[in-house]
Amino acid sequence: MSAIDLNLNIEPEMPKRKDYRIGCIGSGFIMRDCHLVAYRDAGFNPVAIASRTYENAKAVAELRNIPKVHETWQQLVQDPEIEILDIAVPPDRQLEVVKLAVKQPHIKGILCQKPLAMNSREAREIVELCEGAGIKIGVNSNMRYDQSIRALKTVLERGYLGEPVLATIEMRAIPHWQDFLHQYERIEILNMGIHHIDAFRYLFGDPEKVTAVARRDPRTTFKHIDGISQYTFQYANELMASSLDDVWAWPGEGAEKDIYIKWRVVGLDGMAQGTIGWPHPERTPSTLEFTTKQSPNQWYRPTWDGVWFPDAFQGTMAQLLRAVETDDEPEIGGRDNLNTMAAVDACYKSIAEGRTVAFSEVTNLNL
Repeated sequence: MSAIDLNLNIEPEMPKRKDYRIGCIGSGFIMRDCHLVAYRDAGFNPVAIASRTYENAKAVAELRNIPKVHETWQQLVQDPEIEILDIAVPPDRQLEVVKLAVKQPHIKGILCQKPLAMNSREAREIVELCEGAGIKIGVNSNMRYDQSIRALKTVLERGYLGEPVLATIEMRAIPHWQDFLHQYERIEILNMGIHHIDAFRYLFGDPEKVTAVARRDPRTTFKHIDGISQYTFQYANELMASSLDDVWAWPGEGAEKDIYIKWRVVGLDGMAQGTIGWPHPERTPSTLEFTTKQSPNQWYRPTWDGVWFPDAFQGTMAQLLRAVETDDEPEIGGRDNLNTMAAVDACYKSIAEGRTVAFSEVTNLNL
């Protein structure tokens, strides 16, 4: 019987230098209650903020003790004090921000939101602009820093489950679709499912084939392709990784709610399963439990205090700062993220054409 180590490496590696001067663009929930709370807890150094609305930026600056508020995001980008740019604007606006940022010699790193753009062409342009300017670019794929997903990664790497056979994610949630999405037909896979798609890539690598189906969400009144989505990744070793993203989830008043995100991985030698915690109405840590033939007939249930939102955002910024510090590629770098965008493309191609799509069909453009 092998000893099972429950130190599962859930904490992100921090940079040696934490005082990089961070300029923040955006003042909505993600910036106000996730990024800036996480940065404070990690000891990072946000020094300036700007937003579409100056009064909103000013209110967040006062709430989170940020010393400087710029009238516009352009002024912030051009502020020579800024070393790291933290972007939390809609993905259809990121390219114009990056186009100005890469012209500034004081910018050393950029953390973009995910999706990186509304399509792979613009995402690739963002990556190439940053690479051409010698600026490190990270993408805020924050589910990679959820505590249960990081713990699962360690469980897989240590071989506790053996060769993975089947991985599943089941999401029952009712999102708020931001106004900018109303002009697009692609909503769920590009904006929510992308978390699960990127997590599959983090855990298992790139698939060989992708199959997806979708239907409209009866609650969503604007035109869209994908409200309720199901997509399956198939790998060379026959592993299947499948996610069901149900944004209908609850028919409305008169019926009880049952909202959750669950995941499960079954291998030849063990099984792991867990839940993704959510910050409302109160901080709820994600969970993981696993059982393995290496230590038969028992479940292991490690616990932690951290939660996905906002604590995972310490990791997304930390990996960018370390990349700047060491002149390495970020863990969640823009170049790698192009394959996450390609996997999104594969899902939509599969839906549109009613067939399984080879991953190579959508990655050739990223070479």
